[in-house]
Amino acid sequence: MNLQEYASYDGLGLAELVKSKKVTPQELKKLALEGIKKVNPSINAVVSVLEEQADKAIEKVDENAPFAGVPFLIKELVLHAEGVPHSMGSRIGENTVMPVDSELMARFRKAGLILAGTTTTPEFGYNAATEAVIYGATRNPWNLQHSPGGSSGGSAAAVASGIVPIAHANDGGGSIRIPASCSGLVGLKPTRGRVPAGPFNSEPLNGIAIEFAVTRTIRDTAVLLDQVAGPDLGSYSKLEVTHAPYGQLIHEKVRPLKIAWTTETNSGAFVDPECIEAVHKTVQVLKDLGHEVVEARPKYEQASFTKATVAIWTANIYQMIQGAAAGTGKAVSPDHIEAAIWKCYEYGGQLKAADLLEAIHTNAVVSRQVAGFFEDYDILLSPTIGTLPAKIGELNANNPSISAVEWTEQIFTYAPFTNLFNATGQPSLSLPLAESKSGLPIGLQFTSKFADELTLLQLGRQLEEAMPWKDRKPAVHVSEQPQPAV
Repeated sequence: MNLQEYASYDGLGLAELVKSKKVTPQELKKLALEGIKKVNPSINAVVSVLEEQADKAIEKVDENAPFAGVPFLIKELVLHAEGVPHSMGSRIGENTVMPVDSELMARFRKAGLILAGTTTTPEFGYNAATEAVIYGATRNPWNLQHSPGGSSGGSAAAVASGIVPIAHANDGGGSIRIPASCSGLVGLKPTRGRVPAGPFNSEPLNGIAIEFAVTRTIRDTAVLLDQVAGPDLGSYSKLEVTHAPYGQLIHEKVRPLKIAWTTETNSGAFVDPECIEAVHKTVQVLKDLGHEVVEARPKYEQASFTKATVAIWTANIYQMIQGAAAGTGKAVSPDHIEAAIWKCYEYGGQLKAADLLEAIHTNAVVSRQVAGFFEDYDILLSPTIGTLPAKIGELNANNPSISAVEWTEQIFTYAPFTNLFNATGQPSLSLPLAESKSGLPIGLQFTSKFADELTLLQLGRQLEEAMPWKDRKPAVHVSEQPQPAV
């Protein structure tokens, strides 16, 4: 098998080759590492290569597992693996190594995935681009002048470029869906409580963040969710799967759905005409597939919602920086922290407990308003982000003149459709259904009722067949000649 053949398969496809003895996990690992050497100098997505750890994991892998022997990467944030670097994208967290696997990491291993390395993240995940000072900028394989999104930009760039078919990601404001949109991938943010974050995290970001992955196919997403869903011991949010496996049910016929669509933002943020056109084309496809499609959107008070977002994020950044400093012994200082994130740290440190409680209450009010909207609709369709992928440097967390509030507003002006569903906890899925005239991916976001990943995945499977993306490939790819680093 060569890199071109390797990158043509999704995770389940590679696992089938392992099970049929047509390829070995060692061969797959070598191809993934070869891919890293080939494209990482251009995209800067992979931080640590873990060949020795991968070899040990291959010795133990269950070849009957659904993803047996499939190479896999993890983002250096929240989830952690025994003996693996976990910098959180920050100089203050540099050289942090976790002593044990998190529960989700253990489930990834049980699913047969082979950890081959770690990927970049912006500092503490608070950016819609991935350009942490500690790593340097991660670049979009579709166009190296652009960002692959954030905060799971390293994982997205690695999957889009063919290094691995699946990589860990997490989402506290759009950080699975934004890079999926920018990088031409499938990005599901599961329902709050669906995927475990323990034992060292209970409900990241007071419940607005959730762990999962980015992939290239709906079936990989569905089967992976089957493998990792369910609460861990002592979890505050316990959400059990009460039906047959997603990987089985996605192949059933989709019932006619009532789908709302919008290209308007609640905040009034600009939406690029190419993103609007992508929605309109998708609306027509949905009608042709037999769904009822209506222009409508939920409405809520934007100023209080933004205030709540600032409070929750900055309070948690304060706590994360304090925890990182305690672990590494480094002083909490702007010398170790990017300028905008330092402003967030200072802002969070000045908040009172009542401020955080007010923010949580605001999100609860918004959640009930949005739940009322979804009483009338099965799905809401929108652009995933409002514009094309940002250029490198456009979302600059090292800008010394920006405040914590301004930084938050800049992130969610760029990505105005995603963070609502972190607050409500609903499952939300970005699909790579369109491209710009310049060849950049445009993702469309589909959101369903709370705990209804099944409808999302069934619709995703239907659209994967009606508007296929599997043959699209970025300029920087393991199957192509390497491009010079920028």
